[in-house]
Amino acid sequence: MPNTTLTADIIAAEALDILEGELVMANLVHRAHENEFTKGTNGYSIGDTLTVRRPTDFTVRDGATASAQDVVEGKTTITIDKQKGIDFKFSSADLTLKIGELSERVIRPAVVQLASQVDLDLMALYRNVPNHVTIPSGGIDSFADYALAPTRMDTCAIPQDQRHAILSPADHWKMLGSQTALYIQDAAKGAYRNAKLGTIGGVETYMSHNVPVHTTGTRTGTDLVDLSIVDGTFTWASVKNAQYVTIHIDGMAGAASTLAYGDTFTIAGLYDVHPVTKARLPHLKMFSVMEAATASSNETDVKIWPPIILSGAQKTCDLDTTVDGSDLDNNIVTYQGTASTNYTQNLFFHRNAFALCMVPMEKPPGAVDVARKSFKGLSIRLIPYYDGANDVSNWRLDILYGVKCIDPRLAVRASLAADI
Repeated sequence: MPNTTLTADIIAAEALDILEGELVMANLVHRAHENEFTKGTNGYSIGDTLTVRRPTDFTVRDGATASAQDVVEGKTTITIDKQKGIDFKFSSADLTLKIGELSERVIRPAVVQLASQVDLDLMALYRNVPNHVTIPSGGIDSFADYALAPTRMDTCAIPQDQRHAILSPADHWKMLGSQTALYIQDAAKGAYRNAKLGTIGGVETYMSHNVPVHTTGTRTGTDLVDLSIVDGTFTWASVKNAQYVTIHIDGMAGAASTLAYGDTFTIAGLYDVHPVTKARLPHLKMFSVMEAATASSNETDVKIWPPIILSGAQKTCDLDTTVDGSDLDNNIVTYQGTASTNYTQNLFFHRNAFALCMVPMEKPPGAVDVARKSFKGLSIRLIPYYDGANDVSNWRLDILYGVKCIDPRLAVRASLAADI
């Protein structure tokens, strides 16, 4: 029986199916769907935005007398700013193949690259996550090493449902090896025969070759906070819609000192607090550098998150006044990791820590046979166009999306004490 000539619709549908199957982190995060936008059904363009509300907090009243609290919600936006595509050529002979043959030869290799790029962009959001644990040298090769991140998640009251972890190939295989020695028949069988970790301690665990490696800045010396920060310097009302707050650091080694986007640090005497009770936690508050900075002389402004809020319903930190009094000015800044060193960034996170929004692209005027397929929050567009001068059929495959770390409190990095 003769083969059926493949159309753009058939090829786009096959590409969408492959895309869904190849995504890793993209299938584990909050999916902001296109119906949350205000545009119609004709598609979306770069620059469209979606607003996501930040949760508000409250303090518990003591006694019978009512004390009404203002509801102050913040907001952040997801910008559709990533258009990625693969371009290829089909001959007339190609288009008479069975879809399975064409899928393996052309479509799958192209879509695998697109899926990898989406996961890379999502994994790059690690830079916005301040909370981290340090894995001992040797990597995650025991349950005790693995449990460091879920323990921090519990300490910080991250919801226990929909927890996920993405490990680097090296840490995945080290952890896998530790599971094969367990006398838990199904777990050991899955680890040994199928290279599958599955759920560990309530955390669904995956491996990805897209786990990023963070290179720390060149910062050296004894850096200090160079700004009067007291109770009231930052308030939730003033930062609720912000992407960062700015502090000043001095005491740096010189003009060559840099802070990399994604560096993390603590400040002496400044402790983390439980997000619900606001009680002091046993570890210092961690901050993430939100934009690369270079020292001028021995000081620089630094954009950080979260904000330093010392009281109220949105309290983020608790200051130990026995260290340096009630002002953070001149308190020592301690960075995680050694300067100019690479650290693998395994991620443990709740689904709502990160968001992906992939939207249908516009069907451009004048284009013929445009195929656009959407399913479960994924969307892909395929446009054929003919090069008459060279008698070649060109095809372009495009996706349009945005990613955002919408609640960094819901994630924890697990980086190594020593890395490549």
